[in-house]
Amino acid sequence: MAIDKKYVDQILKVSEKAALASSYLVGKKDKIAADQAAVDAMRSELNKIDMNGEVVIGEGSLDEAPMLYTGEKLGNKDGPYFDIAVDPLEGTNFAANNLPGATSVIAIAEKGNLFNAPETYMDKIATGPIEKGLVDLDFPLKKNLTNLADFLNKDISSLTACILDRPRHKKIIDELKQLNINIKLITDGDVLGALYVTNPKYNIDIFLGIGGGPEGVLAASALDAFDCHFQGRFIFDNDKDIKDANKMGITDLNKKYELIEIIKGDSIFCSTGITTSEMLAGVKVDNNKYTTETLVTHKSLKFKETVKRTNLIEE
Repeated sequence: MAIDKKYVDQILKVSEKAALASSYLVGKKDKIAADQAAVDAMRSELNKIDMNGEVVIGEGSLDEAPMLYTGEKLGNKDGPYFDIAVDPLEGTNFAANNLPGATSVIAIAEKGNLFNAPETYMDKIATGPIEKGLVDLDFPLKKNLTNLADFLNKDISSLTACILDRPRHKKIIDELKQLNINIKLITDGDVLGALYVTNPKYNIDIFLGIGGGPEGVLAASALDAFDCHFQGRFIFDNDKDIKDANKMGITDLNKKYELIEIIKGDSIFCSTGITTSEMLAGVKVDNNKYTTETLVTHKSLKFKETVKRTNLIEE
């Protein structure tokens, strides 16, 4: 079943309003307030929509987050049943310090089709569309890069890899340097980082490394619309995470998830820029109007565009 295209505009408005709310706190050095503003606006807009929505990826469990918590029911209870994944402010540090790359992110899918990711880390790998079996989380890094270079008909030294700049990635970064791979290091923005592989204009051939599990699911919903390759494996390295995983019905703690297991069927994804990045312009407020740029995908309609809109603030 396809999701009615009328929901594209409504979900787009959700991410735009969250981005606008957060934009007023850009550069104020208060990432908690910037995040809360985005959460409040996103929740308010979601509750106006004709749907029976349930948050499967949100701000945490009910005891951690009073709003947009995992399991919260949203919408006016009149309409189709949707799974909802949100990151109202991705890149909280970017927003707090007025740095490029803060975004507001949301994805919806039909009930039961969006993976309920635990609040833990995930080892990920993403590329543009490739042949099956060429790039795999279980392959050595060199094999993945050699296979990818051959498929893209590039010299291996002309590949560019995107990875979070973290001490845990030192070994991977050192090996990338040894292989003479170009490296784009990002400090935050795990969803946006993965989305660089969707378009050759960003010149990123592969995204890899360990980041947030929920962010992996959000990125996967957009990557799916672009027919990209994605795999993820959750990292359960403490008793709490293992217990949470078991509660969610995850029994194979080392399972490697393919894209089709993370996001099934139709989906809508929106990521609205809050601060300007090379992918999306940030929110611009002019008197009673605001202008946003949003990456929007609707899988069944093969719609994947950057949408620029100007709206009245009070609308």
